[in-house]
Amino acid sequence: MDEPRTLTVDGVALTLVVERKRVKNLNARLRGSTISLSVPYHATRSEIDAAIPDLARTLLRRARARQINGEEDALALARRVAARFPQPPEVHGVAFVTTQRSQWGSYSPSSRTIRLNAVLRPMPRWVLEAVVAHELAHAFHLDHSEAFRTLLQRVCPGTDRADAFLAGVSWLAGNWERLHPVERALLHRSGEEPD
Repeated sequence: MDEPRTLTVDGVALTLVVERKRVKNLNARLRGSTISLSVPYHATRSEIDAAIPDLARTLLRRARARQINGEEDALALARRVAARFPQPPEVHGVAFVTTQRSQWGSYSPSSRTIRLNAVLRPMPRWVLEAVVAHELAHAFHLDHSEAFRTLLQRVCPGTDRADAFLAGVSWLAGNWERLHPVERALLHRSGEEPD
């Protein structure tokens, strides 16, 4: 067994324990903040090192998805939003996922399940409601036509505000590293109570 080492993946500090075993592939398990990696005897150090970030990222995202989906209020919220529609679409489940990168959510009419980007979980409820309303409106209009927008505004009048909020979040996420440390510190403190 190699000496345990520390690594940081997506801002999370982890302890990595690597053990060579009679296995065919790299196998990883996350417990708390420790990743246990079983590797074949023939695997080289460079092969192992190249695989670790993706394995760790996958394990962290799965763990986060389990954690945030353990909170039960999202289904109740989605059903309240669905009830606002003239013909309420059915909602059987809501899942926050860590695999969506290009959209905030989706609704499957066949499974009646809403999938939401995990980033939405800690956001204000009015933002989450607007995204849920947007996805449910697609049960009636598959596009972003005027009819879609009219229905969405009727069901969730705060949609434009939520869209602006999400546009700001997206901009900040994409530009965070380019901001000067002084501006980052100002933004970090802006959520605190004034002195």
